[in-house]
Amino acid sequence: MRVYLDHNATSPLKEAARRAMLAALELGGNASSVHEEGRQAHALLDGARESVGRAVGAIAPMVVFTSGGSEANNLALKGAPAKRLIVSAIEHPSVLEAARGSGKDVDILPVDGEGVVDLAALERLLKAGPKALVSVMLANNETGVIEPLRDVAALAHAHGALLHSDAVQALGKIPVNFGLVGVDLLSFSAHKLGGPMGAGALIVRDGLPLEPLIHGGGQELRRRAGTENLVAIAGFAAALQEKRLEIKALRDHLEERLEGAVIFGAKTERLPNTTCFAMPGLPAETLLMALDLAGFAVSSGSACSSGKVAKSHVLAAMGIAPDLANAAIRVSLGWTTTARDIEQFISAWSRIKARRKAA
Repeated sequence: MRVYLDHNATSPLKEAARRAMLAALELGGNASSVHEEGRQAHALLDGARESVGRAVGAIAPMVVFTSGGSEANNLALKGAPAKRLIVSAIEHPSVLEAARGSGKDVDILPVDGEGVVDLAALERLLKAGPKALVSVMLANNETGVIEPLRDVAALAHAHGALLHSDAVQALGKIPVNFGLVGVDLLSFSAHKLGGPMGAGALIVRDGLPLEPLIHGGGQELRRRAGTENLVAIAGFAAALQEKRLEIKALRDHLEERLEGAVIFGAKTERLPNTTCFAMPGLPAETLLMALDLAGFAVSSGSACSSGKVAKSHVLAAMGIAPDLANAAIRVSLGWTTTARDIEQFISAWSRIKARRKAA
């Protein structure tokens, strides 16, 4: 039997989400139609919007449903009223590439050796130009490092800047509250927490204007045209109501057993499910293939959209030496993970390491 330990890439669909999606499939109407079938669909959409908003400390009109985290990030960076962008060096490609394609001036915010943003550098950048939108993720997808968003928000707002955060990896793993983190825009994705692929949301501060990426009808309060993906949205809302992941003990046990490995971001606060580590001299590509053959699904810390192992811009920004960065793999636990899975992984990893040493 295979063991799935790649929940930061996507987490298997939860049963509650499956049931909600099957129920939504029974509705035949368009949520924009005024007849009974349309009203039923609209009621489901309204309920999902209320549910998602309540789960993250926002009111329903602040919730813009999208096709996922990448669209939400693009909508925030390209649609927010700011002439320039300040984005951290460790952002997901959907933020970095959206910034580069926005037509706006872009500054890159550096991080320290643990992957935490440099607040002094942020203050210098905020002083150096016109009103900016700052984009700093809540938790990193490769290392799990949690950023000091409240401090970032205080600095940004003191200089009249807006703040966006990609909270895709954080949702469902740590408490996420729109008001408490102090952001203006917050991105989410359903499939990282056991919901379906194809659904996400951007939370937009009440009263903040936003230029849509997709023009057409008046859906999503004219912030995102197109008929809503009602089935996926229903699954998103249902998955979000499930109990938050309590898995830190399993992650800590895993890390205690990774003898001789370097764990990235180990000296700072991280997501309770994420371990990005390297065994010096054991390339990630070799380890990934060996683990896959042994029945374990994990990923390279630098896995790219092509499915190949690429250089990690996150580890490079942290100043990690290339040889060590090229050995990095990410183990991310989730709602299906058991203590037995961890023991089996440690046994397999130890065997692979021993064979490599003996070769």
